[in-house]
Amino acid sequence: MKVGILGGGQLGRMLLQSALNYPVETFVMENDPNCPSAHLCHHFVTGNIQDFDAVYNFGKTLDAITIEIEAVNVGALEKLESEGVAVFPNSSAIKTIKNKILQKQFYKASQIPSPEFLVTNSLSELRVQTSFLPAVHKIAEGGYDGRGVQILRTAADFEKGFDAPSVLEKMVTIKKEIALMVAMNAKGETAIYPPAEMFFDPVLNLLDFQVSPAQIPPNALWKAEAVALRVVKELKSPGIFAVEMFIDKNDEVWVNETAPRVHNSGHHTIEANYSSQFDMLWRVILNYPLGNTDPILPAAIVNVLGKENFSGKAIYKGLQDVLKLDNVFVHLYGKRETKPGRKMGHVTILSNERQELIHTALKIKKMLAVESEVDNL
Repeated sequence: MKVGILGGGQLGRMLLQSALNYPVETFVMENDPNCPSAHLCHHFVTGNIQDFDAVYNFGKTLDAITIEIEAVNVGALEKLESEGVAVFPNSSAIKTIKNKILQKQFYKASQIPSPEFLVTNSLSELRVQTSFLPAVHKIAEGGYDGRGVQILRTAADFEKGFDAPSVLEKMVTIKKEIALMVAMNAKGETAIYPPAEMFFDPVLNLLDFQVSPAQIPPNALWKAEAVALRVVKELKSPGIFAVEMFIDKNDEVWVNETAPRVHNSGHHTIEANYSSQFDMLWRVILNYPLGNTDPILPAAIVNVLGKENFSGKAIYKGLQDVLKLDNVFVHLYGKRETKPGRKMGHVTILSNERQELIHTALKIKKMLAVESEVDNL
């Protein structure tokens, strides 16, 4: 089976690593021929994943296509689907999720609990919404890894907002943030992973570290699983999805966002679960039985981010020390250049003891730093 991946970053890289276990011929398209996925696929094509002709020409001889980022040309995927190419997830699901306005409207229409929102198309429309504060302003398209999101607490913050179509979302009092990975095959059968509890860097607004399974009350777990399954079933598409949620002070569950692909919050599944999120997606694409989502051991992951004030050829300080630790697994993404906040890798930790997971995660954050040959910022 010939399968293409649109995007050549770390998600594509880990998907390709998992593909080695299956009879599949892999194709990747990305602008950068030195991207993390380029040397791991059977065929690499340099091209713009947002360009109609590039995506169509890339996919027209393939059996199936999947994505590692939502910013792809949906029109080309629609045409490919009409010509018999399978797309995971389908173009309709990608179209709904890649635009945050459409995504929020989908939650509302499907009666999925999500924070109250309104749509703004310009800064002038935003400035009259004082009564809606405090709120979070999210640009409709183009936001990624914390970019395209602004917290607005008072009218003075309006100038930080976006002068473009956006969602203004009522702020929820959050007790915990969790994410659940859900897979669905072409028959509508589903598999759900235990939730991961996420801890964010307050400055970069990026995932700092996470622990799985999340420590949440049984009633909140039941609600979270039911809501995550509803999101995926309402999208009516085979694939794998990350459903990110808030749990409030009353243990009510609110969907924050959904990603229609493998996701940072599922990276621990490579070592910690019987079937990883990457293995699971290949099972869906190749029409194999869904994998076992049970955990082997509880896990934590730490994101390895480019250190502030360093930009240039990456140097990993403290890597030798981290590799000496027991039950610790280092994944570097093969990115040659570092810059502040850039995702350069992740580290997975396994332990039966939650406190040990958190302690080791915090220790690794201090031990491992991504610097550059020259501090040129």
